[in-house]
Amino acid sequence: MTPPTDPAPAGSPSGRRPLSALPLDLGRGFLIGLTELVPGVSGSTIALIVGLYTQLLRSAHHVMEAGKALLRGRGWAAVRSELGQVDWRLIIPVLVGMVAAVLLLAGPIHHLVESNPLSALGLFFGIVLVGIAAPLRMVRWSVPPGMDLVLLFGAGFAAAFWLTGLGGAGDQDDPHLLVVFLAAAVAICALIIPGVSGSFLLLAMGLYAPTLQAVSELDLTYIAVFAAGAAVGLISIVQLVLRALEHIPRFTVVLMAGLMAGSLRALWPWKAETAPYTAGDITVPAILMVVGAAFVLGMMLLDRRAAHTGIDRQD
Repeated sequence: MTPPTDPAPAGSPSGRRPLSALPLDLGRGFLIGLTELVPGVSGSTIALIVGLYTQLLRSAHHVMEAGKALLRGRGWAAVRSELGQVDWRLIIPVLVGMVAAVLLLAGPIHHLVESNPLSALGLFFGIVLVGIAAPLRMVRWSVPPGMDLVLLFGAGFAAAFWLTGLGGAGDQDDPHLLVVFLAAAVAICALIIPGVSGSFLLLAMGLYAPTLQAVSELDLTYIAVFAAGAAVGLISIVQLVLRALEHIPRFTVVLMAGLMAGSLRALWPWKAETAPYTAGDITVPAILMVVGAAFVLGMMLLDRRAAHTGIDRQD
């Protein structure tokens, strides 16, 4: 049996993105930011689906290395060297899109999830279900697949399935800032690990609604503490994932796919505890599932087309 071929390891970004990619990157960033607001959906899952995952991870790594070089007194030449390897023409539009989504939609998305939960879950279930193909297409599969990959996929599935089954702790009315800091450090890991939702982790820790409220009301103290915790968590997890992608890439992407599959538990609309359902409760979410799945297929086709035309430079 021929083993699956490893995807190319992460390296430094090459080339400069044309300005024609700007609208596409803004839209991708907006979509990633939007999904980070929805419990059960991971922004890194969407980054994988739209073909930006490894590029964003590489750039984040170089930004952090520049910060380390500055703190260690290695001189501005070392800092400039690291920052010069960041694909700023990609990073800046994506970040602008993400921030715009969070600032503009934090309140409306919270209202949508509260008032039309079945429809919201149906839409994102379709998105993630088809999106599982994103990491899997990075691996050349044999038939049948190796048992090691099957077991790893199953382990990822089981871990995410268990995590998404944890009950919420109930919203904290006035969370301590230390709790906010630690929660942000944990939740930000979901920005890097597909299949694990940062919003769902905040929900389980009772900080989902308080965080959305703080963003909506521009509570700068809360936001600053949350950002500091997120930065600490981000620095730690990026190093780990990059090393995994470099040294064991095929196992890493299969594990990611398993995590995405297991996270579908949180997105299944028709849970037993909320039954019974009307015909509309079944029909509308089902239609939105198809819409979400079709949307992801369209994004994958756009990503493939962009890669062929040179807009995206994948190593």
